[in-house]
Amino acid sequence: MSEVKATNPADGKVANPKVMLNLGSLPPRQKPSAMMREQYPRTPSRVNPDQPQWPAYRGYHEYSFAHATMSVRLPTILEKGIADVHLTVNQEYDEDRVKDLVECIHRMEDLLDSLKANDKLRYITDDGAGDVALWNKEIARYFRGKDFMNSPWVFAEAYKYRRLRECFSLSKYWVEYDVFFRQKCDTFARSAEAVFELASRFAAPFSFAEGISDEDKLKTSKLMFRELTQICLWGNSTDLSLLIDMTEEDIKKLQSTGGEHLSATEKNILGNDLDKITDKVASMKGGRIDFVLDNAGFELYCDLVYADWLIQSGICKEIVFHGKKIPWFVSDVTKKDWDWILNSCVYGYLFPEATEEEMDWLRVMGRRWKSYEKEGKFKYQSHPFWCSGFTFWSLTAEAPDLFIELATSDLVIFKGDLNHRKLGYDCHYPYNTPFSQAIGPLASTPGAPPIVSLRTVKSDIVVGIPDGVGEKLDEEEKGWKISGKYAVVLLSEGRPGEKITFADTNNE
Repeated sequence: MSEVKATNPADGKVANPKVMLNLGSLPPRQKPSAMMREQYPRTPSRVNPDQPQWPAYRGYHEYSFAHATMSVRLPTILEKGIADVHLTVNQEYDEDRVKDLVECIHRMEDLLDSLKANDKLRYITDDGAGDVALWNKEIARYFRGKDFMNSPWVFAEAYKYRRLRECFSLSKYWVEYDVFFRQKCDTFARSAEAVFELASRFAAPFSFAEGISDEDKLKTSKLMFRELTQICLWGNSTDLSLLIDMTEEDIKKLQSTGGEHLSATEKNILGNDLDKITDKVASMKGGRIDFVLDNAGFELYCDLVYADWLIQSGICKEIVFHGKKIPWFVSDVTKKDWDWILNSCVYGYLFPEATEEEMDWLRVMGRRWKSYEKEGKFKYQSHPFWCSGFTFWSLTAEAPDLFIELATSDLVIFKGDLNHRKLGYDCHYPYNTPFSQAIGPLASTPGAPPIVSLRTVKSDIVVGIPDGVGEKLDEEEKGWKISGKYAVVLLSEGRPGEKITFADTNNE
């Protein structure tokens, strides 16, 4: 192993030296061009989790963000998690609970050592959770003998978070412990400027100006939807797994919600179906939209503002939010995060410098959101499939009940980078691959709902952009795929209304 100095892509600052894995025993380096010599895309009969239709990104691919993640970012995230548990140990007084938590720390340290040593992937220990068989089936079928670095990145990274969960699920007192909860709360608390910018605009109940025509109402709805969609899109910039060393000023820059900022950033939406999506949503009345959530904190706050307007405008009568059952990829939303933000908006003291008027705005919105939850207008769900190692190409085969649930929606909005990676199998597509082709069964299965991906680009997979755009950025702007500067807003029309039928075989 050797030490490297990692640079934070958000501010260019050099962080503390990190351990770099010695990759001498792995296959030789490959360039993207070398990966394409084999005939791609693979035919459906040859596709599986270890061999997607285009080459998978893997940790030993030094040209990809997978390498930086597996060799530097994930060990750093685990080290920060261990430090969080140390804080909790220091605040505990009951000896049995302390000893139990120390055992959790030892398991985390073992996981960190295993990651740094690039060990082979073992089966998930039976901790009583309902997902153990699903995980171990996938490992047995496709990843026996694989290690962290030569497994597909999206699987290896998900596997690490499930192993982290195991560190606590085997305990007596700490099964539900979230090592990332403090970070998620702290990031929202440092988002005051953007929080109150939105609260000042949306605390008052929405209504159309009196006496305006239906044509003007439609125009107003479309304009508001476009702006809120962009706020919801760029709210994804606050991703703790990528920007764990940001300053408060960095957060303010990323969370700017002013109209001038949104106008300037729309040109950075490389694949942009916003016009089509706007027309589709504007035609809805009393419908249902689902959000497959990404980050907690400020991004979830933006999602709630967005959903609130969709309810008040009459476009929707029901919004279903899909979160994670376990702590996942640092900042993904769990039920604890959901409850925390609603209660913090109503009862919290997170913003000591806020005026009483600003706090009143926030409380008004929080109370309204909690009333929506009681009335069934807001619903929170957390299917275990979202925290599996499978990509969403396998959703129809591994979680047909979830597909049937999603198929009842008028539109399903997938938020963020990880969901986009899983939608598209996280593989090396040509940039101009149509989005509906990249997401496979979620577009082609009878009954598939219309699907939107709102994603700021923070990893290698990019689809749905015009010819030549990605290639030009490759030449002129190194690192554009991990900067968070660019985004895609992509639509798959699906096959809504058709009788749902499932294929007999599972290509994964």
